[in-house]
Amino acid sequence: MTEHNWAGNLRYSTTRVAHPTTVEQVQELLTTERSVRALGSRHCFNDVADTDGVLLSLDRFAPLEGADDLEIATSADGTSTVTVSGGTRYGTLATALHARGYAIHNLASLPHISVAGAIATGTHGSGDRNQGLAGAVMGLELVTATGDVLVLGREHPTNAFPFDAALVNLGALGVVTRVTLRVEPTFEVRQDVYEGIGWDVLAEHLDEVTASAYSVSLFTRWGDEGIHQAWLKSRVDATTLPAEGADLFGARPATEPRHPLPGISAVSCTEQLGVPGPWHERLPHFRMEFTPSNGDELQSEYLVPREHGAAAVAAVRSLREHVVPLLQVNEIRTMAADGQWLSPSGDHDALGIHFTWLPDQPAVEALLPRIEDALAPFDARPHWGKLFTTPTDRLAELYPRLTDFRDLAERLDPQGVLRNPYLDRVLPRR
Repeated sequence: MTEHNWAGNLRYSTTRVAHPTTVEQVQELLTTERSVRALGSRHCFNDVADTDGVLLSLDRFAPLEGADDLEIATSADGTSTVTVSGGTRYGTLATALHARGYAIHNLASLPHISVAGAIATGTHGSGDRNQGLAGAVMGLELVTATGDVLVLGREHPTNAFPFDAALVNLGALGVVTRVTLRVEPTFEVRQDVYEGIGWDVLAEHLDEVTASAYSVSLFTRWGDEGIHQAWLKSRVDATTLPAEGADLFGARPATEPRHPLPGISAVSCTEQLGVPGPWHERLPHFRMEFTPSNGDELQSEYLVPREHGAAAVAAVRSLREHVVPLLQVNEIRTMAADGQWLSPSGDHDALGIHFTWLPDQPAVEALLPRIEDALAPFDARPHWGKLFTTPTDRLAELYPRLTDFRDLAERLDPQGVLRNPYLDRVLPRR
């Protein structure tokens, strides 16, 4: 059996993928197998989910079939939530939620990713005031390596298990079988693409640009033209919306749909040109019904405290002669602080610099230390699910709660059932 991740750059070490359908089956796997790792939608570009034991997929676990299967709960304070299996894909959930008149605050660029996997690796989406996807989580059902079933809630934290430790968890605490998410009334979004924001303009007006819509993504290949595309996703119920034909700090509105990569058809991209539509059909960059993105690629991303955003962008631009030959496109976006122990934006608002690379892993991995050195003065934190080479001791400096998280992981998994080479690198045992 040959199992590989979405990008095809990783062949998993396992010869077996288990597809439990009940909590009891998850418990049995965790308590009888030597090594188990939870497997999401396989969209990670590193070995975070790899094992030579059993890969455990929740793709058949109490699957979400459609709107009729959703149960919306409303608490006494008016908070509405929905509970789904960890293997549910965001695109499937979003379609069902919208049909019931509800929405989630934020989505990633791709709707194809699984809920538990995205949360575990700190996947975030975009928006100055938008927390990452884990910011909507109100509760978790977690099966530990010893077979215990823990039901955790944001409103009922315990000293023994702080809720903010459980979200971005790298698969080290157990298998998240169910997730409870905060939802809100559905809303419409329009998407406008602008072309050509110069580097000088961006340096002077970065905060204003990223604040110009509910969610903003800036695409560049580090050429003299600066930001070649700015994707603005504006809530239609906002007080201000882009004016028809107006520019964005000198950038002009695109006159036809665009793909982030120049010369690529926009048929797989979500609708643009200011046409309003449901939130879940505009917040992602790509449509659910198409194969994600452009095909073969690798990805890396580094998040810096927001106040260092312009300087960090300038630092990467200074490396453009090394970056551009391996690059498909860079995306710059922002996200709000969320308080989670291992979130790259846990204790501060952040700006992310996301690299979509050509599929040349040896060359990319040889370049990454140079990028990481250039971003080191700005305390850049790598995205946990993408390619990075940040040393273990540096990760401990960047994440003040990393040691506490390691201790929690060892307490919940004393035999190391969930351990793998990835965790040995980023979270070495005492």
